[in-house]
Amino acid sequence: MPITSITSDPEQLVLTIVGEYPVPVDRLWDAWADPRQIERFWGPPGWPATFTRHDMVVGGRSDYVMTGPDGERSAGYWFITAIEPGRFFEVTDGFAAADGEPNDEMPSMTMRYEFEATSDGSRFTGVTRFPSVEAMEQLVEMGMVEGATAAFGQMDDLLADLAAFAVGRATDATVLDDVTIRTSRVVRGSVEQVWRAHHDADLVRRWLLGPDGWTMPVCEVAEQVGDTFRYEWESATDGNRFGFEGEMIDALPPTRAVTSERPIGSTDPGTVNELTLTPVAGGTLVCIVITCPSTEVRDEMLGTGMVEGMEFGYARLEALLASAVA
Repeated sequence: MPITSITSDPEQLVLTIVGEYPVPVDRLWDAWADPRQIERFWGPPGWPATFTRHDMVVGGRSDYVMTGPDGERSAGYWFITAIEPGRFFEVTDGFAAADGEPNDEMPSMTMRYEFEATSDGSRFTGVTRFPSVEAMEQLVEMGMVEGATAAFGQMDDLLADLAAFAVGRATDATVLDDVTIRTSRVVRGSVEQVWRAHHDADLVRRWLLGPDGWTMPVCEVAEQVGDTFRYEWESATDGNRFGFEGEMIDALPPTRAVTSERPIGSTDPGTVNELTLTPVAGGTLVCIVITCPSTEVRDEMLGTGMVEGMEFGYARLEALLASAVA
């Protein structure tokens, strides 16, 4: 049984959950840091979670929705207030309204999760602090303890499934909802290296090329909020060209950048692309959450071979980083 204890202290307004697992501490940490993995256990059985944002840095935010068997939805958020990768993170946790904003009619709480090695694996200790006796009683009555026990009980299978998330796995895409896609790939290299490779024009034009046979004659990058970018590719075979342009609309270097994007010359609504870089075992998890203007555009995008083209680029990026150029 992975959960070794759940204790409550009504006088101190604290609920403590401890879990122990036969895996190294960095494997346990990655299960919380990687949105693909935390989705496998954050919601209890029958209520799987989907994370549309997961920024494991101070000042970052996570947004998720748990969906019940009859389509019921329960949304929540984290505001990350403190973190030391591999050791602990602390968040403000609360309920969200349908628009994703905090639901002020429900109580929020502070959660701190600490991670440590043990003689035969690793342990996490989660301490939740409530703002009042009433808030603690309300959430416990809503099934918080039973839900957490059932949810964390799913971690054994997840932690055993290393192959699904390890470095060396090709780029994958997950459909998050009717208009949103998340692509994911672990790239061998540090967060700082991968960030630079995305925002240095000389480096971008060397790896962001898709399949062999294409060049990037135009590479104008956006380095800070408000900057515009323009990328154009040309086929070495027939000279055909295409490209995209957009603007950086939010950034938290070196871990997060949000851009708008549309085909050059198009007046149709484009996409919003949220790039998140997270340190994990073996390198940096590169996630891009792409929000499309419609389901039709989402499906068209997936049908273009976009994911395969991204994999060609990430493979080049790894070779570039291995050469110590970046």
